[in-house]
Amino acid sequence: MTAGSRLLDVRPLRTSRPFVRLWSGSMLAALGGQMSLVALLQQVWDLTGSAALMGTLGLAHAVPMIVLGLYGGALADATDRRRVVLTTTGGSAVVAVLLAVQAASYDRSLALVLGLVVLQAGISALGAPARRAMVARLLPLDEVGAGVALTHVGFQVSMLVGPALGGLLVALGGPAGCFLVQAAVLLVAWGVTRGLPPVPLGAGETGGAERRAVRRGLRYVVRSSVLRGAMLTDVLATVLVMPVSLFPVVVDARFGGDPAVTGLLLSAVGAGGILGGLASGVATRSARPARVAIGAATLWCVAVAAFGASPWLLPALAALAVAGAADTLAVIARGVVTQLATTDRYRGRVSSVEHVVGVAGPDLGNVRGGAVAGLTSPEAALVSGGILGAAGVLVVAATHPDLRAFTRVRPDQHA
Repeated sequence: MTAGSRLLDVRPLRTSRPFVRLWSGSMLAALGGQMSLVALLQQVWDLTGSAALMGTLGLAHAVPMIVLGLYGGALADATDRRRVVLTTTGGSAVVAVLLAVQAASYDRSLALVLGLVVLQAGISALGAPARRAMVARLLPLDEVGAGVALTHVGFQVSMLVGPALGGLLVALGGPAGCFLVQAAVLLVAWGVTRGLPPVPLGAGETGGAERRAVRRGLRYVVRSSVLRGAMLTDVLATVLVMPVSLFPVVVDARFGGDPAVTGLLLSAVGAGGILGGLASGVATRSARPARVAIGAATLWCVAVAAFGASPWLLPALAALAVAGAADTLAVIARGVVTQLATTDRYRGRVSSVEHVVGVAGPDLGNVRGGAVAGLTSPEAALVSGGILGAAGVLVVAATHPDLRAFTRVRPDQHA
């Protein structure tokens, strides 16, 4: 592989205007979510002052993702995916306004905050699989991997800019102002996505049998050693390792409790993610992308453990940047594997499983991190999680030889 082939493949941005609209809308929606994350973390910390209760924010996000995310996949395989994305983006903007209203009121409560988070996460869960499944319909087969990479690079850009902007907005105008800006950004995302052509279902199952469709999608994943192994590596690398819920606790204990530093920690992950995305040709052009995913997931775990062990800000930021780069490469490589190992008939449902694992996994990891930190310390939670996560990923790699051997072939060869 040449040095140039290791770089980000930007062909879809030149060849497909519909993909550019999808990519831009998705990046804007993610930007709004990353801004609001800082406001939510700060608000929950102000309301509770408890490391253990910080994990409830992750739980409020994870439960609707798990419950509704799989139905979102069935919906994406049975209806016009463009319509699903538009409806859910608009719904998320409405909830952002409600979050701003509660943040501006004098009678704030943890229950109300968590209830609105549940509502917004549920709406997002219904729409995310449609976004993911549209990539393969808007691009030719040889550009699908590049489309997956660009999608994740867009998300990493939002992770870099969003938390820093969110931290600034919270410092200047409080959480309410941050939530209002999120609503405005989501409305812009809705307008960009509205220009997409209709993306009707292909060979998928039509409506009326959602539960049966969900069960068939889950069986499809479980019976495929490649898909099962890819999902398991993500579960282990997130549920055991995710550090975000502990950022305010670490900042309070080590770095003076400044919310701007919380945004800086999140932005360090995003900056590393962008670097990983720029080198994503390693994953999208690799003959064996699953091996890239395994190696990168292991490095993510080790880097998070290093962050937990560092008492100084600059090494901590460096460790998070390495973690962000490794995570992006792992996610892109897994995305290439799941898209190319899945036929279009199941792509919405497999995308929903991937999304549930990719979003609910970190949320459950934040719950685990908060609980372990409450019993021990933030340092113990971060270091032990990183070590256990790395060990788990290597065990999955050892027990799933089909995953290690997966090569870039036509999707119908893995149906």
